[in-house]
Amino acid sequence: MSSETTVRPTPHAAGRDWGRLNGRLLLVNLSILAAPVAMFLASLAVTGGDTNLQVIITLGSLFVTFLVISGIGLMRLFTTRYRLTEDRFELHTGLLFRSERSVPIGRIRGVDITSNPVHRVFGLTTLRIDSGDQSDAAARRLALDGITKAEAVELRRQIIALRDAGRARPVADSDGVLSRLDWSWLRYGPLTVWGVGGVFIAAASTYRTLSELQVNPLDLGVVKDLEDRFGTIPLWYGVLLAAVVIVVLGMIGSTATYIENWAGYELRREDGGILRIRRGLLATRSVSIEERHLRGLELVEPVPLRWAKGAKLNAVASGLGNQEDNRRRRGLTPPTPRDEAMRVAARALPTGPGLIERKGLLPHPKAALRRRINRALMWSVLIAAVPVGLGLWLGRWLVITGVITGVVLVPVLVAFAFSAYHSLGHGLRDRYLAACSGAFARRTVALQRDGIIGWKFSRTPFQRRAGLITLGATTAAGEGVYHVHDLTEGQGIALAETAVPGLLAPFIERAPDRG
Repeated sequence: MSSETTVRPTPHAAGRDWGRLNGRLLLVNLSILAAPVAMFLASLAVTGGDTNLQVIITLGSLFVTFLVISGIGLMRLFTTRYRLTEDRFELHTGLLFRSERSVPIGRIRGVDITSNPVHRVFGLTTLRIDSGDQSDAAARRLALDGITKAEAVELRRQIIALRDAGRARPVADSDGVLSRLDWSWLRYGPLTVWGVGGVFIAAASTYRTLSELQVNPLDLGVVKDLEDRFGTIPLWYGVLLAAVVIVVLGMIGSTATYIENWAGYELRREDGGILRIRRGLLATRSVSIEERHLRGLELVEPVPLRWAKGAKLNAVASGLGNQEDNRRRRGLTPPTPRDEAMRVAARALPTGPGLIERKGLLPHPKAALRRRINRALMWSVLIAAVPVGLGLWLGRWLVITGVITGVVLVPVLVAFAFSAYHSLGHGLRDRYLAACSGAFARRTVALQRDGIIGWKFSRTPFQRRAGLITLGATTAAGEGVYHVHDLTEGQGIALAETAVPGLLAPFIERAPDRG
């Protein structure tokens, strides 16, 4: 276990001299103007040197847009000043519309460092200071966009030392590394459905861009060649082949995204009780999570990852911003072997093994299983009804397709219904409330009972008919509300009262004793 010491800032940890952004930011903003020029040269290469007025107008508009963006960046370079004093961080920026913002040192919750590819070329980075307020992101966060990495690291050290001055801070073990990237984990990269969605997004964006440049994608040589090769194949074979190509491209995209997001990954416990996550290939990120703000952990197991015995570990912590910021910053591990995720969980929250294990949680009533089976049957009918309805108008083959679709979907979705029911579970483990749910993405969360600030009871009309409720534990950390689905009313009230005694008491109406 780590020991504790009292850390005070050095005599020169903070001063009253104003700092400015690095002059290399000038080169960054000038390089932005190269983008429309590159697009113009690419359009000439695609069209064989032909151009027209619409292409020139489109590229001219892009050039003006990038010129404005570059001008705003240059204005920020020349007008931004920042200062760290013993009690606050101040940031002044703007020429026509001046902004003077100040954050008390004691309210700073996070200090992150990120570098996009352009910044890395010029040796620059961005320091983000988050106060953890629940207001909008602009009011909550300050950003120094264009300082050197050495300046950012030193400024982060000074801010943390000032904020924690006089406070007992844990000292990390001699080797504070909790986890590092193992490239064998790359096998989990393709196991996500988001890659397939990315293929459609990329295709739509490419089609729109080419259309704006007066280039018809269907007239390109490669498209004509594919049409000549596969234009005479049966429709079912073409659909199957297209699906395979989309899945393969999606898997390639997912793997590339995994490499970009998690290359160089390291999770380390540092002095001061801070979990530091570093990751990223082109855009590097360094996220800090204070252990005193860590309210629990969440184990996420989407279906493809679960079949491969993999999982992903997230932190449930306060001070990570709003929901969008929290989802971007909460990851403690990449998709990784489940055993590795459980090992990291045991070290991140040293409460013993099994804290976020599904095994050992209390089961839910059989009415929850019936709900899921009914939902599976309903979706099977609705999906199959689409081709059947079109077949009544367009042809008999669609009716047959709809019937076959329904026959296939019923056992598949019913199997998922049973899986979703067996995922359900809840229980109390030491100081934590544990809950598990989900069919396509199983989520097991362990939430500190001391961090629960309220309870939310909800039920849909279908739940009301089945005599079930959903219990939501509200907290100032993570997603804000964590649900325990499909309990009986008695189970929900008993769980809430046992987890946080007295919190629900003012809202309980007890039946009078008729004896």
